[in-house]
Amino acid sequence: MKYLIAGLGNIGAEYSNTRHNIGFVVADALVSDLDGKFETLRLAGVSRVKFKGRTLVVIKPTTYMNLSGKAVKYWLEKEKIPKENLLVVLDDIALPQGSLRLKKQGGDAGHNGLTDIIEKLGTAVFPRLRVGIGNDFPRGFQVDYVLGQWSKAEVERLTPSVEKAVEIVKSFASLGIDRTMNLFNKK
Repeated sequence: MKYLIAGLGNIGAEYSNTRHNIGFVVADALVSDLDGKFETLRLAGVSRVKFKGRTLVVIKPTTYMNLSGKAVKYWLEKEKIPKENLLVVLDDIALPQGSLRLKKQGGDAGHNGLTDIIEKLGTAVFPRLRVGIGNDFPRGFQVDYVLGQWSKAEVERLTPSVEKAVEIVKSFASLGIDRTMNLFNKK
């Protein structure tokens, strides 16, 4: 069994510690937890790691957030992974900071990376793990907020959520979406 885990974010040092890059943070933590390494390949940083007999192809698209669908579609097709075995990990301003929500499908909720993936795949029916980054910004300052740097206090609060997100990804690959949703969404 193969799974594509797509952590969304933006490449470049100026984005490395920003709220919008939480998908990259979770991907890095997952690969580190499973003793893997990323290599830069076509359209993404890619790591192939094993967990309970399954292969997880973990990608961090190098296309920038708004064109994430190009990388996700390419790696799904290249690795011959069905869409139900895709898990997109992304930031969500509608969720309180550090909260996690696993869903089987859904809309883009105004997230440009998700919009592009839905457009490129021609469907919104694929699993996604939303990581709450909160919405503590004045009206009209959403872009500044999501592209803003985490404070030290926020990073400390976020660490347990990143660790839990790694557990959710591993559960998704080993137990499936339904059982994982039942285990983690009600907590």
